[in-house]
Amino acid sequence: MPPTGIPQFQRLFRAAASLDVDKDDLKRYDDFVDGKIYDLILIGQARAKANARDIIQPHDLPVTKGLQECIHEFRKLEEEVELESLLERLAKHPPLELMVADETEADLPQIAGGLTVALARAFKLIDPKLKNPHTEHWERVARVFDLLL
Repeated sequence: MPPTGIPQFQRLFRAAASLDVDKDDLKRYDDFVDGKIYDLILIGQARAKANARDIIQPHDLPVTKGLQECIHEFRKLEEEVELESLLERLAKHPPLELMVADETEADLPQIAGGLTVALARAFKLIDPKLKNPHTEHWERVARVFDLLL
């Protein structure tokens, strides 16, 4: 689920937070974004159900102000995230009880991009001197996101 390949993935992390990532980071990145997108959809499902709807709309997803700002930053970088790979990975999770609206599905690549920008910047918040994240950095950042999303 990288932006569109390893070079784009590397370029995005460099642009977002001056970080050098390599193909070994790609699996951790894929797992992180996949898990967070699924978490957002699960909360969206709960919101849709609470409002007696049978479809998850874009406004059901708990996109915070900070994530929204990262989505805007991602758009400025003019990178792309492939929707097909996002949907393929989401299909491997337990099935949802509700349908995801086409509009919600169409927003997922931008949300994934925003999560990527937020992830890259979180590394720098945890360690401002960091240049190349290692396993312990990935684990720390993932725990922070698990607390917040």
